[in-house]
Amino acid sequence: MNILITSTGRRTYMVDYFKDALDGRGKVFAANSEMTYALKKADEYVLTPNIYDTTYVDFLLNYCAVNDIQAIISLFDIDLPVLAKNKSLFLEKGIKVIVSDFDFVSVCNDKWKTYQFIINNGFNAPNTFINLTSVKEALDKCELEFPLIIKPRWGMGSLGIFEAENVEELELFYKKTKSAILKSYLRYESAQNIDESIIIQEKIVGEEWGLDVFNDFDGNYLACVPKRKVAMRAGETDIAEVSTNEELVSFGSLISSITKHVANMDVDFFIKDGVKYILEFNCRFGGQYPFSHIAGVDFPRAIVSMLYGEIPYEQCFYYENCRGFKDLEVKKV
Repeated sequence: MNILITSTGRRTYMVDYFKDALDGRGKVFAANSEMTYALKKADEYVLTPNIYDTTYVDFLLNYCAVNDIQAIISLFDIDLPVLAKNKSLFLEKGIKVIVSDFDFVSVCNDKWKTYQFIINNGFNAPNTFINLTSVKEALDKCELEFPLIIKPRWGMGSLGIFEAENVEELELFYKKTKSAILKSYLRYESAQNIDESIIIQEKIVGEEWGLDVFNDFDGNYLACVPKRKVAMRAGETDIAEVSTNEELVSFGSLISSITKHVANMDVDFFIKDGVKYILEFNCRFGGQYPFSHIAGVDFPRAIVSMLYGEIPYEQCFYYENCRGFKDLEVKKV
């Protein structure tokens, strides 16, 4: 069983996790458009065309055929809709792409659609707006107050995110966010509707939490790991406390039953005065997954088991309360 991890980036730990999960039964291949240390940690690696390049899918199909790769999993939001849209092409070649359906991936990648999905399914979310006019109307009616968060509609991490304390900052940061979009890779997805490529949200002040919600390949719930985010850096979790909180595990199970996503999904939310406000879904392994892994779960091993047609060991989903810290290392290659 050979597995290809696309858009590997700097997630060296995911390469290691999948190598451990395969346990010598196959190779882990890694792909990225730029060189990173994570590629060097794989059994073999390749530099790919840009995700939006017209040759990208054919390149992956050919690379998988040449290297006898049976499964692909991506670690990057921008990659997911491309792979989801072409899932059947890979399946025809005997390659399973571990990704949710295109419609749900599109919901996750579009923060405006995410907000609508959350509200339409009976959950709570920060009040969210798609243009400055509607925000100013809500402010005038005292239905909304500062501070407000301005962020790209199609985006990830901390790129183009600002916090406005007044109308002047709101207008300034709105322009700065649009400029950041046009100067970065976010311009590709934002081109769908550049005039509505920014969202404005009320700021929820409360405890920040994350969930790793894990489903099988048919979208059936298998596990959930809650964690309280103690510290964040550049949009990623830096310190977290993993919790066996049964209420939050049930919350994750409920989300799973509605989304029917495939494999792992990263869910971000706040708790304020006992109310949960969902911020976003990332239907992939996110930056908070390592905290779940060190607490005991092994979702990569569960994926490998399912690829072999086996039922994952219960141990793959067992974890304990713990606190985890991320660190930086410099590698010489």
